[in-house]
Amino acid sequence: MYQIYTIDEMATKKTKAVCAPLTEAEPLRRSLRERNLLRDDVEIVKEGGCIYFPVKNIPDELYSYKVVTKSFKLKAAKPHCYKDRLKLSKKLMGELPTSYDVVGAIILIKLPKTLFHYRKEIGKALLETHKNIRTVCLIDPVSGEFRTRNVAIIAGENQTFTTHIEYGLSFDVDVETTYFSPRLASERKRVADLVKPGEIVVDMFAGVAPFSIMIARYAKPKIVYAIDKNKEAVLLAQQNVKQNHVLDTVEIIHADANDVEKVVPKKADRIIMNLPFSAYNFFSLALSIAAQTCIVHYYDIIKEEDIEARIDALKKIAAEHSYILADLSIRKIKSYAPREFYIGIDITATKHADVA
Repeated sequence: MYQIYTIDEMATKKTKAVCAPLTEAEPLRRSLRERNLLRDDVEIVKEGGCIYFPVKNIPDELYSYKVVTKSFKLKAAKPHCYKDRLKLSKKLMGELPTSYDVVGAIILIKLPKTLFHYRKEIGKALLETHKNIRTVCLIDPVSGEFRTRNVAIIAGENQTFTTHIEYGLSFDVDVETTYFSPRLASERKRVADLVKPGEIVVDMFAGVAPFSIMIARYAKPKIVYAIDKNKEAVLLAQQNVKQNHVLDTVEIIHADANDVEKVVPKKADRIIMNLPFSAYNFFSLALSIAAQTCIVHYYDIIKEEDIEARIDALKKIAAEHSYILADLSIRKIKSYAPREFYIGIDITATKHADVA
């Protein structure tokens, strides 16, 4: 259902828009921009406690926000996209990425091999069209046991360290030595909003601790155990815990998740498993530290046709540990490749009643 607004004003255009509270506006704007959904021909509008983002279309997941049809003031014509500053053949222009990650003052972009020769020109164009960006990095996909990327600076300052802000929290990140995804900002806040007072939370693959800190600041857990095996990530996580004033709630643990039973002294009411491609291999270990009833936030990168089989496999592992999985809620968070998605699954795991 849409609420219809009209404005009697010259030089306006009526379009669909997504309305977000001020606290959620920045991550939503970034997500819309990265997915090429945000309209660039009209002005964003702030009214009351909301921001209205004019959009080209409305994917299903955006219907969790208020959607309206509204008139927006037309922007003056000027170059606003990095593509407008490049002079390439029509074929190469069509291969330019429509999305990239923005972490603090750094842009992380992937380029096809056909555009590698033009990487410096592309980096310069990105700097010129993003006033708060100081560095542009060409990246390879995340790989290795520490989930890091090969990073090559193609424009701007020679640095890979930055401070990223989301929902009023400050995260120090080194994009070369640690893993951080700005696209999960809304997901982190969503999970934090689900945490009940007094919960014991375990973040099995914490990285620089954005999930753990978000939960500590916006919920009232008893404690959050944030585990990671990457020493560089752990050092930054410790700094992030300090600067976000959650030292009394978040315990950073430098350890391998394979040793989670040894390093976590209490059973978990809630477990976060943000390790795409590999979380499945640790599900048994997660259940070994689970309370009688435990919520598991499980993340995976998987082909659409394989999701059902993965669910069945997780249920089989749970049965081996005398757990029943119920209330499974599956969300496609973002596309990763054609027909392959970054998914999140909220799982309620409950110990069999006849098991002590």
